[in-house]
Amino acid sequence: MELSVFNDASKDKSMAIIEKWKVKLEDSGILVVIGGHDSPSPRGVGYSKNQAIAQSSGSYLCFLDSDDVMMPQRVRLQLEAAVRHPTSIIGCRVRREPPNSTERYTRWINQLAPGQLLTQVFTSNGPTVVMPTWFCSRAWFSHVGPFDEGGQGVPEDLLLFYNHLRKGGGVRRVDQSLLLYRYHPSAATHSVLECGPRFLTIVLLLTFGDSRPVVAFCDVDENKIKKGFYCYEDSQEKPKPRVPILHFRAARPPFVICVKLDLTGGAFEDNLRSLHLQEGQDFLHFS
Repeated sequence: MELSVFNDASKDKSMAIIEKWKVKLEDSGILVVIGGHDSPSPRGVGYSKNQAIAQSSGSYLCFLDSDDVMMPQRVRLQLEAAVRHPTSIIGCRVRREPPNSTERYTRWINQLAPGQLLTQVFTSNGPTVVMPTWFCSRAWFSHVGPFDEGGQGVPEDLLLFYNHLRKGGGVRRVDQSLLLYRYHPSAATHSVLECGPRFLTIVLLLTFGDSRPVVAFCDVDENKIKKGFYCYEDSQEKPKPRVPILHFRAARPPFVICVKLDLTGGAFEDNLRSLHLQEGQDFLHFS
């Protein structure tokens, strides 16, 4: 086993702590590789992860953020899964700290069924196995990586996760709580620019295959309706494509309906299950 640590210009006592642990770990037979820089400002999460990977030599990669804690059996259990599924990202269940923070999100992480690890990849929650739990082979990471190094505001894990899926990668989860996943308001996750709707637009374009298949987005948000359109900023077209945003009462079928679940203590889900769609009804429902 090898521990690869990259210090992204931290100004605290991180290096002193790491050096102290280096002696203890290497006395136990664990190689410790330390890299970093002391520039005036950090280069970002994506850059640091890529550097930590580049300076390491293991055949498998087990990711751990500096503020989280992994359980002793994590490496063994995820390695067993990765050997069985060499082109998959392996995740695990988590225990949140503090316990009552992000309750809905934590339930989503831990309770997705195996099939939902693929069917719910385009929600606003991000990857269906959270990045601090990732475990995969170095060979597969080299095929789908590296992480985007755009810096603060760039969802480097989500971008790599989508590229992994595009290249046929699988998603698996060890159904044991192998990570203490700490929550704090200053976490880098909260600086990420939202990219879910933009990717959903791409998915719709690819799915329906026409040149302009998305006629409009429907919403109940008055501010979005007043703006009147969604602009696909990543398009190479000039001018950039704009998709109208309409009030839902103005919508005409066929529809793609996206619903955020687990907000009503199960009442909405019970109502949803009670619906019986008539044969031939002209819309598609995604949950």
